[in-house]
Amino acid sequence: MALFTYKAKMSNGQVIENQIEADNEAEAVKKLIAQKLQITSIVKVQSGLSKFFTISPKVKTSEVSIFSRQFATMIDAGLPVLQALTILTEQIENKKFKEVLIKIRDDIGNGGNLSDSMGKYPKIFNSLYVNMIKAGELSGKLADILERLSVFLEKAEALRAKIKGAMSYPVTILVIAGIIVILLMVKVVPAFKSIFESFGGKLPPITQAIVFTSEYEQKNYMFQIGAAVLIAFVFNVIKSTDRGAYIIDEIVLRTPIFGDLVKKSTVAAFARTLGTLLQSGVSILDALETVAKASGNKVIEKALLSTRAAVREGKSLTEPLKETKLFPSMVVQMVAVGEETGKLADMLAKMSDFYDAEVDTAVESIMAMIEPLIMSILGVVIGLLVVGMFLPMFSMGSLVS
Repeated sequence: MALFTYKAKMSNGQVIENQIEADNEAEAVKKLIAQKLQITSIVKVQSGLSKFFTISPKVKTSEVSIFSRQFATMIDAGLPVLQALTILTEQIENKKFKEVLIKIRDDIGNGGNLSDSMGKYPKIFNSLYVNMIKAGELSGKLADILERLSVFLEKAEALRAKIKGAMSYPVTILVIAGIIVILLMVKVVPAFKSIFESFGGKLPPITQAIVFTSEYEQKNYMFQIGAAVLIAFVFNVIKSTDRGAYIIDEIVLRTPIFGDLVKKSTVAAFARTLGTLLQSGVSILDALETVAKASGNKVIEKALLSTRAAVREGKSLTEPLKETKLFPSMVVQMVAVGEETGKLADMLAKMSDFYDAEVDTAVESIMAMIEPLIMSILGVVIGLLVVGMFLPMFSMGSLVS
């Protein structure tokens, strides 16, 4: 028997989240339908170590963006949703994505609606996507909503690419440098040591330190690899818990330089997501809940959920947002102006464009600072190794004579 986590609506409209045991997903769905529940999502729960090591095909954001744009074009041209999905299913190359779209098409063919069908696959269509589709269905502007979604996904992907680009360069350089240093320690240093000791000389202190490090690495490299794997595993276990993820995200936000980049990118994503949802007709409470869950940072999520609770009690968005102390004063001020003028969605759109530019500037600044820093560190490390290996050569002539 497998365990499934599901979200469903009861006959009175109440949304519940629970778990159910069944041999497979189809049987789980049958059991829930028999209980007169309207399923919005159902996911198999992985147990043990499998959830940390399971590899499954992924659907890229760019693929969902292209699908959304094509879907919007077909709906705008007057094609029924079912016919448009049938055409798009034949064009999709990603097997995982194709299977999901076939299931969604079949659900709609059996009388389901688009948003609920998409909500069953949260790894592809997140809560933001589903809520916007639902707003499009209710307002009769599904084509416009799909077009907005495609633009939103393209901008979000571009922002992620910028941040990954800023992180990947130093990581790549450090990995390559680490491999070079390891090869020098394991292969080159022992050869130089044996050559020099054959002449009966005493190694200089810097060379002795390098040789000691080389011998230590050769004896303990398996232990170090095992320790690294264990640390990575423990880190994943901690990050999989709510408390652990919160602590890690809090540390990330407080990290010098990179923490500022994460804050700016988070603000840009917050403004763009909330603005897009409000423009699509989603209520402020639903929009804040969706933005919180889509933030990708537990600290930001907690702050936005507390903001949502305050708004639900009748407060304006500005006051609780300011109390979180996570958003810059300019953001709070622009939200206040947006609320006063009734143009909050427009203000958020302008804010997202501004912070996109801020992220670009921050990435360029980080790259300009990191490049010389990395080169300096590598120069010192490689320089010490070279000096340590060739310093004994200067006295080798006297030893030979």
